[in-house]
Amino acid sequence: MAQPSSLITTEQLAAVLSDPDLRLYDCTTYLEPAPPGSHVPYRAVPGDKTFAAGHIPGADFLDLQGEFSDTSAQQFFMMPDVAQLEAAFGRHGLDASKTIVLYSIGTMMWATRFWWMLRSLSVDARVLDGGFDKWKDEGRAVETGASKGYPAATFKAVPHPGFFVDKTIVKARIGDPSTIIVNALGPQYHRGLEPSRYGRPGRVPGSVNVPAATLVNADKTLAPLTDAQAKFTAAGVTRDKNVILYCGGGISATIDLLMLTQLGYDRLTLYDACMGEWARDPALPIETD
Repeated sequence: MAQPSSLITTEQLAAVLSDPDLRLYDCTTYLEPAPPGSHVPYRAVPGDKTFAAGHIPGADFLDLQGEFSDTSAQQFFMMPDVAQLEAAFGRHGLDASKTIVLYSIGTMMWATRFWWMLRSLSVDARVLDGGFDKWKDEGRAVETGASKGYPAATFKAVPHPGFFVDKTIVKARIGDPSTIIVNALGPQYHRGLEPSRYGRPGRVPGSVNVPAATLVNADKTLAPLTDAQAKFTAAGVTRDKNVILYCGGGISATIDLLMLTQLGYDRLTLYDACMGEWARDPALPIETD
């Protein structure tokens, strides 16, 4: 199989780190417990403090919930309107003509979320395989302090329809033989065996389970494509179907989306509100084992 074009290795990034056309971004967010009695599943905390404590030299920091999400929505991390994204990415000097590299700490899912958002706007970006964890473990250069940023740019988005869908579309596709709905959460949550922080335990009826965590190696790099293909094939995810991905908040499912893209699947979409919406809406059906 061809080298995945949406990934970049630590070695490859190190080789271009001084390139003036590189635009490198730390995308980390942390999910902390919600206050007692809160109606939200968690607190979304930007990773600016860990960025200041250590980041890849020259990187800028992107605050997903603060600048790049619809903060008026009831759910975290909802895709905002194009004008907001154009302004925010422009402020951070993101230019589609440059080499754009995204990374995060602890898990690649924050970087893959931005990758999917940019892909929906017709912008190619690459995700650092293994993220900052692998970079640091290899003893590569680390910089501290606040971001120096990049010169502001004029960011013009060209949105592609269909990259994100809502609950109406998901509900309509349940039982549709041309569609397969894939849950990226862990099997215990998919089966409804444990309480869910999102609301009712369980899954979208008829959905299959390919947990994002099973697509990642111990060193936080993505699993080999052959291993990933075997998992998707076993779950019945075939290239002739429309594939709808979901998880808890539209983040970890983007790991599945990146892997499916590298495998050549092209009929992909993300249910953006995910279980954060579905599990709390009694009008929507839910299924458990």
